Amino acid sequence: MVRGVRSTGTWCGALLLAGALAGGLSGCGPGVPSAPGGPPSSTDAPAVPSPTTGPGTPAADPQPGEVLVEVVVSGGFAGVHNRLVVHYDGSWTSRSGAEPPRAGRQTPAEAAELRAALEDPAYALVPERPTGRPVADGFQYSVTYRHRLVVAGDGERPPALQRVFAALPEGGPPTSP
Repeated sequence: MVRGVRSTGTWCGALLLAGALAGGLSGCGPGVPSAPGGPPSSTDAPAVPSPTTGPGTPAADPQPGEVLVEVVVSGGFAGVHNRLVVHYDGSWTSRSGAEPPRAGRQTPAEAAELRAALEDPAYALVPERPTGRPVADGFQYSVTYRHRLVVAGDGERPPALQRVFAALPEGGPPTSP
């Protein structure tokens, strides 16, 4: 106990701090809900589930034109910098160097396969940064899915990342100059 502070003040302060850190409220008075994980009081209202988003869970249903995944390929012998953007509805655009952009649409089955590869729990475990030695004149792949960026090189393609690459339009990441 802290000197000069009453024990109820210390307890209430600790609950306020714990509640604030947990994103909830403290139960330091009548009619105020108790802190998450704390003992319920007689005045607690029934819990109302709040919209939560966990890893890989969208906050709301995606719109058809919303970006599903973006893949940027850079490096290689020719020094490419290419970009592929795939939308939830399966439409995609690809830019390779100075070439005009290409566009297309995956079939519903292909789009579902890509979404399944990205939502696979094993993909969430793919390291966000390269872990091995770089391959001389190899490509670097930057994959952005739901605000998570995964960077990999040619020598390190875990099976879950390879599954994503195999499900991309045109047979994989755009590596042509």
